[in-house]
Amino acid sequence: MPKRLPLITLTAAATLAAVFAPAALQANPTAPYFSVELSEPAGKSEAIAGGVLFRCEDNICTAPRSRDRALRVCSELRREVGTIASFSAGGTLLPDAQLARCNG
Repeated sequence: MPKRLPLITLTAAATLAAVFAPAALQANPTAPYFSVELSEPAGKSEAIAGGVLFRCEDNICTAPRSRDRALRVCSELRREVGTIASFSAGGTLLPDAQLARCNG
């Protein structure tokens, strides 16, 4: 015969779900994961790199998360829009050495 969970355990689980669910719902899945500054304005308003659509305005491009590594996405984007001055993935800037490889 299966054991029954005490009512207090079920109440605690429901309380925790109610407390933490709003935080998960507040996360913005459409917020850009990649943020890129180009050396010169992009010649086009959209480019695909790393399997995601980058939207560009002047010398700034943004895109949602990709399954590819940041360096690979950076290199593919450079081929599409030109030299990249800075590349950020998830709020972390690509180190100078990797940015040089991206632009190389």
